[in-house]
Amino acid sequence: MELNKSPASPTPGTGSTSESPSANNGKNPGFSPDNPPPGCGRSPERATPARPRASPSVTKVPQYVTRRDALKALLALPLATLPGCSKPNHFTGEIVGASAALGHRVRELAAIDTASLSPQTTEVVIVGGGLAGLSAGWRLMKNGHSDFVLLEVEPQTGGTAASGTSQVTAYPWGAHYVPTPGPDNPALLDILGEVGAIESHAAGGTPVFAEQFLCREPEERVFQNGQWHEGLYPGDGAAESDLEELRRFQAEVDRWVAWRDAQGRRAFTLPLSQCSRAAEATALDRITMTDWMNQQALTSSRLKWLVDYSCRDDYGTTADETSAWAGLFYFASRQPAPGSESAPLLTWPEGLGRIVNHLADALGQRVQTGLAVLRVAPSTDGRTDVIAWSAAGNRLVRWSARHVILAIPQFIVPYVVPSLPADRQSACRAFEYGSWLVANVHLSGRPTNAGFEPAWDNVLVESPSLGYVAATHQTGRDHGPTVWTWYLPLTDRPPREAREWLQGLTWEQAAAIVVKDLEIAHPDIRPLITRLDVMKWGHAMVRSQPGFIWGPDRERAAGPWESIHFAGTDLSGIPLCEEAIHHGVRAADEVLQAT
Repeated sequence: MELNKSPASPTPGTGSTSESPSANNGKNPGFSPDNPPPGCGRSPERATPARPRASPSVTKVPQYVTRRDALKALLALPLATLPGCSKPNHFTGEIVGASAALGHRVRELAAIDTASLSPQTTEVVIVGGGLAGLSAGWRLMKNGHSDFVLLEVEPQTGGTAASGTSQVTAYPWGAHYVPTPGPDNPALLDILGEVGAIESHAAGGTPVFAEQFLCREPEERVFQNGQWHEGLYPGDGAAESDLEELRRFQAEVDRWVAWRDAQGRRAFTLPLSQCSRAAEATALDRITMTDWMNQQALTSSRLKWLVDYSCRDDYGTTADETSAWAGLFYFASRQPAPGSESAPLLTWPEGLGRIVNHLADALGQRVQTGLAVLRVAPSTDGRTDVIAWSAAGNRLVRWSARHVILAIPQFIVPYVVPSLPADRQSACRAFEYGSWLVANVHLSGRPTNAGFEPAWDNVLVESPSLGYVAATHQTGRDHGPTVWTWYLPLTDRPPREAREWLQGLTWEQAAAIVVKDLEIAHPDIRPLITRLDVMKWGHAMVRSQPGFIWGPDRERAAGPWESIHFAGTDLSGIPLCEEAIHHGVRAADEVLQAT
């Protein structure tokens, strides 16, 4: 899912003015204590960090430690002992989305004999209505192929890029920004042009992005030592040794930004298919980001927090679990040149729901929701059968297609395509996914603010969560009602245990966790909450673990088999919007080339 919040850009110091934009899904431009990088979440086009003010060399004692520790204790409790809100809730809410029950029918009904079902015929069936599946349909239509249907298990399209709306504002349920793309992403540029994010082109064809969609300042802030500070680097009280390590870290990032292989390819760029495969670069995939930091003698607790936050933000894994290749990719892939800033971020109140809704509208009635695909099987007549369960009709339905695009997570593929060869099934099992808890908190007004002014991306140093983004920030509404989208990747336990814990979580328990976390920085927030809805993402995004991105399984899983083509951001091993669109377009191109 591109569930990632925002790229992180370190801005040392206790406060300063930032003027330039910064990176995307967690990338930040070149920065230093004197030229801080753009914030990590603002816009993959975000503003440049401000210069740090002088700060004491002795770190202050953190405030609200009791609340922080209370939240960590809550997350560690078994569900049976996890309480609901300690104070009565005056607000309402519910657990929404993610139709796990319907999705699980894939396993329950897969063995049913469907030979007697009369099939509907079409050229292409696309399974999955996330960004990859929608992009595949968009590509087919752009090339004059309109005889297809897209099947989505949920009531709405989007996957982890889905969004919601209220009387106050639209808001995201997951992915909420995309960095301004370069020329290696022509399909994404075309889509952004269609949604109005590109207003013109400069000399040489360089796109000029619409100012109203570039993340508005201030892009991000961090809550540290009882106050908000500009930027994402926790620089309050930083010693000179901390800032020196920050400089060394950026120098190493700059070295990789400048690096080219014998064919002139970068080590880190988007899409991942354009990255160098040279051993010097791919060797980074064999160690963790923490291992790499230790090799560079980077031990500053502030820098380690920033890097760990960046890994949790983009990949849902800690630095101890994240491939060093992925960790450096976060910082280097959207930095065009050494010492430069990362690409600015594009964002909307509903996040990437703006792109999802545009693509779904373009596909029209070809999109059919509430359909759980149970089986995809090549038939003897050269076509492929697709069997699905209709939630609305409470019945099985069947399609016969010349080609099928499976834009679904790889862990589902062996259940849906049981005839897939053993080596392909083995490759699918190598994909591992992280779980996230996401909440949308509806507020009647804004809580009191300590320190730097409210920003788009608001991160708590003393919390296991990633903080929250404000849906009304981009529209300039800094006072009055708003919706905050809060993110928590479950990194404190193994993935299977995290999913089981998440599955058993009640709304009351989830609300207690969310409110307790927000009270770290906003102790007066509770009376302002009018509604709190929760989304439980059991398989939110692929985990970018060592050995996976440049190992054999990922590429083996991406290749077509029979008349079945595969798409999805997990096929890149990094859960980014750009990769979802790339794989959707790639799969559609495979179909176009075969017809």
